[in-house]
Amino acid sequence: MFDRLRSDIQCILDRDPAARTRWEVLTCYPGLHALVLHRRAHWCWTHGLQWLGRYISHISRWLTGIEIHPGAKIGERVFFDHAMGVVVGETAEIGDGCTIYQGVTLGGTSLYKGAKRHPTLGRDVVVGAGAKVLGGFTVGDGAKIGSNAVVTKPVPPGATAVGNPARIIQAESDAKREEAASRMGFSAYGVTQNDDPLSQAMRGLIDNAAGQEHQISLLWQAIEKLSACQEQATDCVPCDAALKETFEASKFNDLVGK
Repeated sequence: MFDRLRSDIQCILDRDPAARTRWEVLTCYPGLHALVLHRRAHWCWTHGLQWLGRYISHISRWLTGIEIHPGAKIGERVFFDHAMGVVVGETAEIGDGCTIYQGVTLGGTSLYKGAKRHPTLGRDVVVGAGAKVLGGFTVGDGAKIGSNAVVTKPVPPGATAVGNPARIIQAESDAKREEAASRMGFSAYGVTQNDDPLSQAMRGLIDNAAGQEHQISLLWQAIEKLSACQEQATDCVPCDAALKETFEASKFNDLVGK
């Protein structure tokens, strides 16, 4: 028990630059208090003492401002940062190393008792302030949920979900887009990193510009092949360059209109 408590205190010291001493964390961090009380409540819940588990959970909510159902499963080194107004449902599962900020709801969309109604967070997931994760799906390891996002579908490992309704941003495509933007002389995320529709349209334009750059390169290769064929009077091998325009303005209009 004490080893786990020491681990919980250390994870707060590692992730919160405002934390100065172990004593300060032990006495002044409601997220830690909520975890300690939840473990007692969860033990009661799983050993047939449901009323006592709910009562401990109720007392914990009153003392810390964090409501965790005693049936929820929480791993090790979980950090509820500030966490006022956090709600964790009965069938929710939180993996090791997760960080959850204030105002987060891990809620359900089903009214069927006994069903998996609440989300499962993998390892090292970060859920931003005010986010709502609703439903019995899985958020993959290392994923990030943006502040005030409303997530109602699974999030792949390592991806980021932002906006309402949440859109999934893959880490790999995000990195490629940033690289393409830097070649154009600016940082796409120096302006905005949120899910504003205009920002989404800008990202789409960056993707399109990067595709055009690749297409121009293919056209130059095709011209060189044609020139070589004319000089040698030989048959040419068809090139990979596209023969028609692929820019779809309607997609960007849809983004702005969402």
